Amino acid sequence: MINLDTPRLAMRQIVEADWTLFCRLLQDPKVIELAFDQPSPDDIQTRFDSRLPEWRHDSEHWLCLTIIEKETGKSVGVTGFQVDQNDRSRAEVGYLLLPEYHGNGYGTESLQRLVQFAVEELHLSCLTATVTDGNEASCRVLEKCGFEFSQRIPDAYEIRQQRYDDLIYILTVNKSV
Repeated sequence: MINLDTPRLAMRQIVEADWTLFCRLLQDPKVIELAFDQPSPDDIQTRFDSRLPEWRHDSEHWLCLTIIEKETGKSVGVTGFQVDQNDRSRAEVGYLLLPEYHGNGYGTESLQRLVQFAVEELHLSCLTATVTDGNEASCRVLEKCGFEFSQRIPDAYEIRQQRYDDLIYILTVNKSV
């Protein structure tokens, strides 16, 4: 099982006991307002179940880590990535935090550690993230973690019957000696 630590956070692969957290993250209007429409209960269950098997570098499913505040032991969100099945040196990252933990730097702290793990332990050379236009907080987190804006895809995604641009961010690791 994968376990990652930072000074304030512990991260471990999601387990059955994280169901309530996962449901809340995918249903809380403040969490999903600039991410996606609220999924159906069946879709939430399917997403959760797909993340439960033990993750290995050759896994096709998302590595989903529950973010836990060390001081309180409370679960504050999830972070993770999915390795590109066509190019196993690349992965897409994602993260969601409960609203009461926004603004504490947990998104940045957890993503920095995730990136370190992806690069140093798994030797991934390119990480990407897709952000809905208007989600300035996520853009700032990505930029603090070394991601650079790469591309705007106009009208790429619909949330609550409104079209939004997708903003693509990329972190490329220079492996030259």
